[in-house]
Amino acid sequence: MQDKVYAFKTDTVWGFGAHPDDDISINKIYEIKKRDKKKPLILMSDDFEYLKKYIKNIPNYAYDLIEKYLPGGLTLIFEKSDLCSNLITPYNTVGIRIPNSIDFLELAKKTEGRVLATTSCNISDEPPVQTYLEAKEKFAKVAEIVKPYEDTVTNSLPSTVIICENKTYRVLRKGAIEL
Repeated sequence: MQDKVYAFKTDTVWGFGAHPDDDISINKIYEIKKRDKKKPLILMSDDFEYLKKYIKNIPNYAYDLIEKYLPGGLTLIFEKSDLCSNLITPYNTVGIRIPNSIDFLELAKKTEGRVLATTSCNISDEPPVQTYLEAKEKFAKVAEIVKPYEDTVTNSLPSTVIICENKTYRVLRKGAIEL
């Protein structure tokens, strides 16, 4: 899985992903998307246990949100640990998510450490791709396109994004999950 960028279907939009320790592939994601490196990637896994090491502090209330909404269309932002590369996020925080998608969950199980650094599958400021054929047509030359179990159109709503602070959370972006 080293030196590769993957394009895959999630429960919200198609995504790009690379191993979080693979700086070459992470840089390639930024190049493919024409994305500003000040815009962070998020970490996704099939299980929260694999994401914990990238988080410095997890408030108790966050476990309730994780239990209730993950897997699903919710991204939680926490203070990042020293294990989280500044290439993934130049800030002191990191977003994490567990998609409710058999396609992503199977990809994560095949990934060393079961975590991918991810973002939406698109050129910055353009809509994310919605089908396998669209992903293949636009990005087959620069990414490995993971064929989904079903080539249905994705939900065009991105994940809801919240930042987990000491005592409570704030919604930064409304999306697939209503809080």
